[in-house]
Amino acid sequence: MPLIVSAQSTPPNKAFAPAPPQMERLEEGEAPAVTIRQPDTQKKITEKKSQGKVTEVKVQTGRTTYYAKPNDPAGSAMRGDGQSDTTRPVQFQIGEFGPPKSIPAADPVQTLQPAPAPAK
Repeated sequence: MPLIVSAQSTPPNKAFAPAPPQMERLEEGEAPAVTIRQPDTQKKITEKKSQGKVTEVKVQTGRTTYYAKPNDPAGSAMRGDGQSDTTRPVQFQIGEFGPPKSIPAADPVQTLQPAPAPAK
C-alpha cells in the first residue's frame, strides 16, 4: 500500500452523521412599497455631415449621450491592416465644463445655540 493512501484516515462509523436541523416555515411579510419607473426611451439622433459624408453621429437617450464616428483609414493603409480597421468604439459624454447651472437656494441649516458658560 502506498504511503499516501495509508495516511488517509477513515471515519470509524459512517452512520455517525448528525441529523439535519428542522426547517421552519416563515410567515410572508407585506410587499415593499416600491415604485419602479420606466426610463425615458426618447431618442434624439443628430448627424453631422461634411461633403455628403457622415462625420459624426450624436445619440441622446434619456440622460446618456454618446458619439459615434466612422474610422477613416490612415494614409495609405490597406484593407486588413491594423490601421484600416472599420470598427471604432463609441465615445460617451461623462462630463461637461461650463458655467454653473442655477441651483435653488437650500433651506438654512438649523443650529443649536451654544451652551452658557458654567458659573464659577
